[in-house]
Amino acid sequence: MVAALKRAYLAVYNWAVFSGWAQVLYYAVTTLLRSGHQDVYAAVERPLQLAQTAAVLEIIHGLVGLVRSPISATLPQIGSRLFVTWGILWSFPETTTHILVSSLVISWSITEIIRYSFFGTKELLGSAPSWLQWLRYSSFLIMYPTGISSELGLIYIALEYIKASEKYSFRLPNAWNYSFDYFYASIMVLLIYVPGSPHMYTYMLGQRKKALSKSRTM
Repeated sequence: MVAALKRAYLAVYNWAVFSGWAQVLYYAVTTLLRSGHQDVYAAVERPLQLAQTAAVLEIIHGLVGLVRSPISATLPQIGSRLFVTWGILWSFPETTTHILVSSLVISWSITEIIRYSFFGTKELLGSAPSWLQWLRYSSFLIMYPTGISSELGLIYIALEYIKASEKYSFRLPNAWNYSFDYFYASIMVLLIYVPGSPHMYTYMLGQRKKALSKSRTM
């Protein structure tokens, strides 16, 4: 009974988030073709925020044992995306008309449509077709570099606006005797991408080899 409820919940979760990302991709592509990249963010803002923020539940799923995904891999990936979604695009609207927003949301949405449909199908049917499994473990070969490049570019573009606005920064003196500079914190995030991105890519290559070799022996 518990196992059935778990699978039902995960199926609903995966297909619900899948529908959110499908909406993001549809709005992004149609807006890009109809009026250009400068209008893409305005078209996808709300579904993008909802779909990406829903990924926080994946961290909880890992912590409580609903899924076997390691938190060490899930947390930095979701954290970096939330930073770009809320800490860059939502916080600094000056970045939202850049063409990198289009490459970002298209890369993210294609990746997530494949990933959530793969896991949703597995929860519903017990397994996923081989072509979907191949896409799940191969699409990142292109989508990860384009997505990461877009994230890095948008954070870099936002730096001048972060510095000028001093948003989210705390200066001394204050009641808490604490200072924080969002500009330098954002630079630190950029620096973390340098070792973090190749590490994550290598990790996903390992996962791909393991998953596809296993499927060939079945």
